[in-house]
Amino acid sequence: MIKNKSIAKAINKNVRSSGRKLNLLLKNIRGKKVDSAIRDLSFARQRVAHEIKKTVQSAIANAENNNQYDIDNLYVKEAYVGKSIVLKRFRARAKGRASAIKKPYSKLTIILAEENKNVKESHGSKS
Repeated sequence: MIKNKSIAKAINKNVRSSGRKLNLLLKNIRGKKVDSAIRDLSFARQRVAHEIKKTVQSAIANAENNNQYDIDNLYVKEAYVGKSIVLKRFRARAKGRASAIKKPYSKLTIILAEENKNVKESHGSKS
C-alpha cells in the first residue's frame, strides 16, 4: 500500500470484464497526463473503456476536492487491475452434457500523482 500524500486514488471494485482485456487499455494510459488519457479512452473501441474513463474521472475529482491538486499537472502514476468474483454459469451441450461459462469481474485501481515542474534532476555530469 502506498503511504504517499502526493497521490489521489480511485478504485472500481466490480468491472464486468476480465483482467486481460482491461490491462490492454491500461497499458495505453500509464504515465500519460490525465487529459490525454481521457481523450484516448473516449475514442477507444472497447466496451470497458467507458468504465476505465469513469474511474479516471473519479480519481481526478478526488484529487481536486480532497487534496486541492491542480488538474493540469496530474498524470496517471499507476493503473492496475486485479481479480474479483467469477460468476459460474452452465450451457447445455449435446448428449445431456454441460459446459462451464465463467463470467469474470475485475477490480480496477487508478493512482494519479501531481507533476512537479520545479524539481531539478541531480544526475549527469557536474559541469
